[in-house]
Amino acid sequence: MILRLLSGFLLLFAVQTFSQDTIKVVKPTIDISGYIDTYYTYEFSDKGNLKNQNFLYNYTRHNEFAVNLALIKASINYENVYAKIALQAGSYVQENYGNLNLFSEAYLGVYLDKNKKNSIEVGIMPSYIGFESATSHSNLTATRSILAENSPYYMSGVKFNYQINDKLFFSTNISNGWQRIEKVSKKSLPSFGTQIQYKKSENDLINWSTFIGDEPNKDFIFRTRYFSNFYWDKKWNSKWRTIVGFDIGAQKRLDDSKYAVWSSPVFIAKYSLNSKWEMAYRSEYFKDKENVIVDPIGIVPQIYIPFETLGNSLNLDFLPNSKMKIRMEGKWYHASEFIFEDKKDNFSLTTTMSFEF
Repeated sequence: MILRLLSGFLLLFAVQTFSQDTIKVVKPTIDISGYIDTYYTYEFSDKGNLKNQNFLYNYTRHNEFAVNLALIKASINYENVYAKIALQAGSYVQENYGNLNLFSEAYLGVYLDKNKKNSIEVGIMPSYIGFESATSHSNLTATRSILAENSPYYMSGVKFNYQINDKLFFSTNISNGWQRIEKVSKKSLPSFGTQIQYKKSENDLINWSTFIGDEPNKDFIFRTRYFSNFYWDKKWNSKWRTIVGFDIGAQKRLDDSKYAVWSSPVFIAKYSLNSKWEMAYRSEYFKDKENVIVDPIGIVPQIYIPFETLGNSLNLDFLPNSKMKIRMEGKWYHASEFIFEDKKDNFSLTTTMSFEF
């Protein structure tokens, strides 16, 4: 009897010890990162306005030292679940988010398979459209193209991601609309989008993104919006990198059910002189004659005029280290109409200093 009890006790102890040894307590991993981007911009055609052109949403304060974007981000991972939360401030935030400007990112994701090829994300996420982000470190030029400034920087909704193979990626999403945290109307239908990326190599990427949604403008002249964004990002060697992009959109008019069209081609080339110095040139053209996306006010107040502008910029970057950039950019716009005060031309200089950690 005693031997049986002792054997049972030893067996129970062994099972408990084995269970304690094999059970692993998995804790979430948290990574903290941040970014701050300061600037000074001078508009030579300005006549005293504190804000520069109304179709630009970065570096908007004229003749003033300011912070474009300061943010701190937490990336949290736990088994097959991840989350990102980022708090933000700056003039970029004021221009793009309005009163709902606390979070630049706040979303939750879950992997649907053990290989982590499929995932679903829900919340406020970075936009899937375009090659220029809100953080200038990842951009070839200091300021953003007109194309980037007038397409979404963020979206609010649900997104499905699928890594088909090492080279091909696909995603689709349902959102509250064109750069909207809240819907314009609770009765309006959700917006839809897709993204396809073909990554031939680490240095060669082709992207195509689309958007379809009900987007009434402030005068309720237009409704359903169809949009396509395409770009090719190629790093040719250790010195040269280029981006070629083209956006085109169409929006239905309510008065005659016809479509107003806007479009924009862009070309950017970057040249690395050495590990500390880089140069970049951008040429772009933006045409929106019916003011679907851009609505410049003419010399007479509240009179809207066609927007058709050619832009060229040249910037010189100094990289003290891998985390900091000091950039100076000269930019010239030439418009078909008098949209820059009483002129067709506009020249500006922008100097930025940014740091990421």
